[in-house]
Amino acid sequence: MSYGQGGPQSQWDPWKPNSQQQPWNSGGDDGSPDWAALAEASETRNKRRKWLFIGGGALATIAIGTAVAMAVVSANGDDTASGRPTNLPPSAALPSGTASAPSFAPTSAPPPLDPKDFISSVKKDTAPLGPATLFPGTQLTMNSTVYKKGATADTKNCASAADATLPKVLTANGCTRLVRATYTKGDIAVTVGVAVFDTEAQAAKAKARTDDKSIVRSLAGKGVKTFCDGAICRSTRNTVGRYAYFTIAGFTNGHNVTKKDTKVFSAGDDLQEFTFRQIWRRGQAQASAASQ
Repeated sequence: MSYGQGGPQSQWDPWKPNSQQQPWNSGGDDGSPDWAALAEASETRNKRRKWLFIGGGALATIAIGTAVAMAVVSANGDDTASGRPTNLPPSAALPSGTASAPSFAPTSAPPPLDPKDFISSVKKDTAPLGPATLFPGTQLTMNSTVYKKGATADTKNCASAADATLPKVLTANGCTRLVRATYTKGDIAVTVGVAVFDTEAQAAKAKARTDDKSIVRSLAGKGVKTFCDGAICRSTRNTVGRYAYFTIAGFTNGHNVTKKDTKVFSAGDDLQEFTFRQIWRRGQAQASAASQ
C-alpha cells in the first residue's frame, strides 16, 4: 500500500526554485544515493548554463554592435558636410545669409565752427568793435608783468594814425578803421594799432607791402608823455583774419632803443601777443554764438 499522490516524482534541482528534494532512499534500494543519476543531472545543468552564457554573450554583442552602428549612422547624418540633407525647404524659402543692420539717425554733434571764419570777412564779423572791446580794463598783465593802460583812439582815417610808409599802404588796400591804445611800464611805453579791412586778403596784402619804416603813430596822453617822436624805437607788424596789427615801443624819456634794451623788446612782444589773443577771442565768441 502506498501513501501520498501517485505518478512520477518530480526531480529535485538545486538550481531550480520550488523543486522538491528527492529522498535519499528512493525506491527499494539500499538507502545510498544514486550517484550516476546525480552526475547525469549535474552535467545536464552545466550544459544548459553554458548555452545560456553563450546565448547571452551573443545577444550582448549584437546589442553593442547595434548601438555602435546607430552611433555611426548618427555621426554621419545630415549635419555633416559630406551628407546630402533631406527634407529641407526649397532655396527660395531659405532665409538670406545676412540681415541688414538697423539704421539710426546720427547723434554726433556737428564739428565746431572755426573762429577764423568770423574774423576773416566783414560779412561774418559783426560783433561790436572799438577800443573798449579790443583793449578792455585799465591795466594788462602778461607773464607776471603789469602794464598800465593810457590813452586810446579810434579813427576811420587810417592814414592819420600812421607814419612813414604805412599811411600809403593802409589807404591803398582799403583800411576802414584804425584803433589804438598805449600801455606803459615804468619809463617804457608801447602803442598798439589795429587796422581793420573788409577781407582777410586785403589785410594780408597790406602787410606784405609794409617795410621796416611802416609804423603806427605813437599815442601819448592820459599820463603818458610823448615818446618815439624823433627817437629810435622798436616796431612790429603782423596780421590775423581781416586785421593787421602794429606796435611801436620806446622810452618816455626820449632815449633811443638799442638791442641791449630787452625790456623794450619784451614789452612790444607782450602787446603784440595780447592783441592777437583779443582778435582771436573775438572770433571764438562769434563762432560759439553761431553754433547755439
